[in-house]
Amino acid sequence: MNIFSFSPFGYEGLLVAVEVDLRRGIPAVDIVGLADGAVKEARERMRAAIRNSGFEFPMERVLISLAPADLKKEGSGFDLALALSVLGESYLKDGMDSKENSSETELEINSFGKEPILVMGELELNGTIRPVKAVHAAASTAAAAGISRCIVSAANAAEAREVAGMKVFGASNLAEAYEALTKTELFTSAKEGSGNAFVPDGSVEVNGVLFPSEDRAADFVDIKNQAKLVRALQIAAAGGHNVLAYGPPGCGKTLAMQRFSSILPLLTVEEAQSTTRIHSLAGLLKPSEPLMRVAPFRMPHQTASIEGICGGGVNCRPGEISLAHNGILFLDEAAEFKTSVLQMLRVPVENGFVTLSRAGRTTTYPARFQLLMATNPCPCGNYGTEGKICLCSAKSVDMYWRKFSGPLLDRVDIRINVEAAEKESASVSSAELRKQIADAVFIQRKRQGKKNSQLAPQEILEYCPLEKDERKFLEASILNNDFSQRAVSGILKLSRTIADMEKSDKIKTAHLSEAISLRANSGPLGLFGNADI
Repeated sequence: MNIFSFSPFGYEGLLVAVEVDLRRGIPAVDIVGLADGAVKEARERMRAAIRNSGFEFPMERVLISLAPADLKKEGSGFDLALALSVLGESYLKDGMDSKENSSETELEINSFGKEPILVMGELELNGTIRPVKAVHAAASTAAAAGISRCIVSAANAAEAREVAGMKVFGASNLAEAYEALTKTELFTSAKEGSGNAFVPDGSVEVNGVLFPSEDRAADFVDIKNQAKLVRALQIAAAGGHNVLAYGPPGCGKTLAMQRFSSILPLLTVEEAQSTTRIHSLAGLLKPSEPLMRVAPFRMPHQTASIEGICGGGVNCRPGEISLAHNGILFLDEAAEFKTSVLQMLRVPVENGFVTLSRAGRTTTYPARFQLLMATNPCPCGNYGTEGKICLCSAKSVDMYWRKFSGPLLDRVDIRINVEAAEKESASVSSAELRKQIADAVFIQRKRQGKKNSQLAPQEILEYCPLEKDERKFLEASILNNDFSQRAVSGILKLSRTIADMEKSDKIKTAHLSEAISLRANSGPLGLFGNADI
């Protein structure tokens, strides 16, 4: 039998070939190939599951090899692969089916056994197959290696079917899984199953772009008298720009950012594949959502460590920035995070990936996330607030903001001062905000296939050209504000997003003016006008 299982490590993982040899000797099961305790314990689970499923366990010495031999094998996902390999080898050697003595069935399994097949699942003693994590990652790795069939738990079948080109059989017990080896018609592909265009229930289409179902509890209509903040978040959602909002406690910045997901479009199928793979590896994939079309929203606590944010551990598990891939990383009370954690964000914010090295092995996780940060203007929170007294010294406020560092702030395109009480303004619902966002997203996907915030320098020149008057206006603003080169690039990308929201082919002076006002906010004590701290 040509059976493979999967060993997760980092983002890539590795296919593991399961080989079985039956030989004379005292009946026993030996597993070689650097198996950990959970894999070695599979010997007893496999033996009991085979017998309780109506099969006969071979009365010979069983040698099971897991290749490559120098890679440590961990977890219970190997159970089903081991059991089917033993049954297949026993059947082929004896020339008969354990349950049906049929030469026709023998020829069929001999023919099918030459084709590689991915098998994952944990066995209960009665033969029931339990779901395991990393099935989507395993199926996508197998598909890339040319394996087109897989047998998994029925609970994992939906996520495996979301991998293009993969034919899947979801088995409830060992007997069903063994039957699938002889009946190829039981496997269903993506076209026959759930399909590669999974759409969550209740999704709404707005101007050609899909959005999640409307949730009254997360609607922006409850954000009162904060028109500037809502407008800034609308622009951020339209172009994928990073945001820093600062203001006194209770002004509504956290509430607004927590509702940011309600105005984000669904991920494209291509974006959803990589996001689903990461959550599958972390064991966080929901059975009701086999393909993650809703952008992830991660909100780690202020006590999070570097390993928790960037990832790590023995198997290089994904951290918060990778779990937020193609979604949102929201740092509430951002100044309370460790300085080392905030400094670590600079590279993945810029490059969109993080590389981890553990025990001589290296893995690279995608981490193309949108960074939202909310913080107080000072340690006590009252700096600059009318009617309140700030007890912080100028030095303590300065040290408070220097935790962010210039290079990190320079990668944040939108800086918004959220006042405790703006003048009374009408609130806007998420449904209304979605209209302009959908227009901008549709244009970006059609024009360059990615968000404006991700434009490379050469792409900025191509997609953000300025007329003579607009160029003069920008040059004057650069002189007045002493913008860095990265700040100028951020302004152009912001202007492109605002123009897209208005369906304008050209960037106009009004678009530049609004982008500059969002970028040039100098913050308390003027600490990040151009972020050259």
